[in-house]
Amino acid sequence: MINEIMEAAKEKSLQRENLESLTAVETQTPFIELDESVQLALRSASEKKAFNLVALDLREIASFAEFFIISSGANQRQVQAISDEISEQLKKQLNQRPVRIEGQRTADWILLDYGDFIVHIFEEKSREFYDLERLWRDAKKVEIPANI
Repeated sequence: MINEIMEAAKEKSLQRENLESLTAVETQTPFIELDESVQLALRSASEKKAFNLVALDLREIASFAEFFIISSGANQRQVQAISDEISEQLKKQLNQRPVRIEGQRTADWILLDYGDFIVHIFEEKSREFYDLERLWRDAKKVEIPANI
């Protein structure tokens, strides 16, 4: 009974959030406007079959980074593979290395900080728990091409 009440309350809360987000004018940042390094990071994540790939444009609402890239892997091994691919391609093609890396040991949530942009790679359950998209819902989304 308590679980049913909690689920109903959660559902109402989500519906309210969805209505609030619908009333705001949604604008998207075109993929072509992204820096080469952000585009490469997105392509690299896609190459390793990252799913639920989202990029948020933080330029109007934050000063510590311009973009967040958020992606998911099915398990810790895939999360690690996505992280490795992004790091390797940015190093090889653009001679860029992350300023900081967090979470490589557990691989539930790996964070690659490249200064201007931050890559978050989650295992599914961790992504649901932390829900960064909801926390940063005021950010513009980046239009990511389907064929990336």
